Amino acid sequence: MEKTIFKISEMDCPSEENLIRMKLDGISEIKNLEFDIPNRKLTVFHTGELELIESSILELNLGGKRLQTEKSDKLEFEEQTNQRKLLWIVLAINFSFFVIEIVFGFISGSMGLVADSLDMFADSLVYGSSLFVVGGTLANKKKVAKLAGYFQLTLAIIGFGEVVRRFIVDERIPDVSTMIVVSILALTANVICLYLLQKSKSKEAHMQASMIFTSNDIIINLGVISAGLLVSWLNSSLPDLIVGAVVFAVVLQGAIRILKLGK
Repeated sequence: MEKTIFKISEMDCPSEENLIRMKLDGISEIKNLEFDIPNRKLTVFHTGELELIESSILELNLGGKRLQTEKSDKLEFEEQTNQRKLLWIVLAINFSFFVIEIVFGFISGSMGLVADSLDMFADSLVYGSSLFVVGGTLANKKKVAKLAGYFQLTLAIIGFGEVVRRFIVDERIPDVSTMIVVSILALTANVICLYLLQKSKSKEAHMQASMIFTSNDIIINLGVISAGLLVSWLNSSLPDLIVGAVVFAVVLQGAIRILKLGK
């Protein structure tokens, strides 16, 4: 067996990882893929000719470049069973808080909460995609990615429209108490998810990527809490709208990346 290391300069999140996995799915020569997202590297364990693998990676236009190929004695790869259970747990937590935040976001009038709920939904898609990595056909992967991407894209566009509408008509100030309490609960949920992911001590790329995403969620939660405090201090809805717009932009970017998986 051989291993070939590729530099993927535009691989910076699980969306690109899943895009690469789906592109390489079905190539019999490939025995395993190891992703190093922070360093933007992909290690392919394979047999036979490398030409099809390399050309498939280059076709994605993600700045792929082969660095080196060498012999490898590695025959066993990390067991996925425990990872599947853990991903189901964090998927359930994220989807639950997507529902909680979007409901209370509209009740309280906070666009920051609504936007954060969509970010939780986006994370649910990431964890769901990670589960599909372990099994499932290429056709099903593409179908799920396409449907989820369009749904997320639609919600993000509607959210942006609502932010603009509220900014123009200067609608009521959000209920700060609800905004902060729900954000603290979401923050707690993300801290628990991060603890569970770190406790697994997995070095698999999609697990490492999930940790990065969850860490980013904690920052967003703190941003929404800060926006709530500023709304109370300034007696203005502007901080909430700004945070909402920023998070909607992140969700929109993620939706566009997910849609690439459905092509």
